[in-house]
Order: sequence, then structure tokens, then C-alpha cells
Amino acid sequence: MHHTEHHFQGSERIRDIVIGMSDGLTVPFALTAGLSGAVSTNTIIITAGIAEIIAGSIAMGLGGYLAGKTEYDHYFAEQKREYEEVERVPEREKQEIEDILNDYGISDRVKKDFVNELALDKDKWVEFMMKFELCLEMPAANRARNSAMTIAGAYIFGGFVPLASYFFTSTPVHGLYYSVGVTILALAVFGYLKSKATGQSPWSGALKTTLIGAVAAGAAFFIAKLVSSGGM
Repeated sequence: MHHTEHHFQGSERIRDIVIGMSDGLTVPFALTAGLSGAVSTNTIIITAGIAEIIAGSIAMGLGGYLAGKTEYDHYFAEQKREYEEVERVPEREKQEIEDILNDYGISDRVKKDFVNELALDKDKWVEFMMKFELCLEMPAANRARNSAMTIAGAYIFGGFVPLASYFFTSTPVHGLYYSVGVTILALAVFGYLKSKATGQSPWSGALKTTLIGAVAAGAAFFIAKLVSSGGM
């Protein structure tokens, strides 16, 4: 009988989407909710919302690019160091392989055979050390660019969810009502799908994501209301 193992794939892409969508839904939601308690026209909210989404997506995308570039540069710096070490101190590197294999309860004879066999191919030797000693996986060459685009795109998509209602309503109060309903639903669905994709409790994920967004928006709204009324 053929056995198929089901493991989560695409963790980097999912992580980038989660980063972008989480901030994209909550930050513009908090901003538009806060402005709804302080201004009397949707034009101001729409203008500020679009400006925030543009600025936020650029900042988030740049952050994703720099993180991906740093990861890429770090990997190859460590790889270069490993190549130097297997050339300069091969016996020490061989002992490090044996130390790694000790954690798996492998016999001394098998360990020696494995180490000697692996040492015949320096590329495989270094690859083994990168993966099992340093716990580093080779990043894709276009990882930084893809991360930036994914995070920025997810932020823009998420940001227009709370903002869209203000395009179709006449006052900030009406816009806020629809924005709250749509965004709370979007947060719940996003939290559910995110948690389900990563093997966590989807209902718990939906609840936590929704609460975080609601608290952020509520705090922004009441603070803006308090400031605009002269309470601070």
C-alpha cells in the first residue's frame, strides 16, 4: 500500500503572507477607525488610508527584502567558513560530525564509516555541516525579492479591506460600521486559514487574530475621539 506523508510546504511564502496581511489588516484598520472618531469627511480618511497603505507596504517590503538578503549573505558567509575549516582542520570537522551522530545513537563503527565516506566529497561534507551543525538551509537566489513582493502585496491587499467601505459611504460613521464588520470577518477568516495551514487550531487562531485587530482599532478610535473632543 502506497503511503503518502502530508507535511506543510511553502513555509517561507506563508510566513511572508502572514506578516504582510497581519499588519495590512490591523494598522490601516486602526488608522481609519481612529480617524473616524476625529474627522467629519470620508475624503480625509481615504487620503490618509491610501498614503498609509503605500508607505506601509514600501516599509514592510523593504524590511522583507533586507531580511531575505541578510539570510542569503549569512548562509554563504558561513558556507565559505566551513570550506576553509574542512581544508584547514579536517580532523576537527570529522569529530564534529561524529558528535552530531552521537545524538542519534549510532554505533562507533558506523560513524567512522559514514564520516570517512562523507569526507571524500567536500561539497557534500560542507552541505552536511551547514544543515546539521549550523541548522542552515540554502536560501533561494531570489528569496529577498520574492519576500519583498509577497509582504508588500499582502499588506496592500489587507490594507484595502478596512479602507474600502469609506469609498461607498457618505460619512465616517457609516464607513466605520461597514469597515468594522468587513474587517472583523476578514481577520477571522485570515486567522482561521493561517492557523489551519500551519497545523494549529484554526478556531483559536481566528479568535486571537480577530481580538488583536479589534483591540488595536478600538484603542485608536477612542484615543482619537478623546483627543478631538479636547479630553487630552
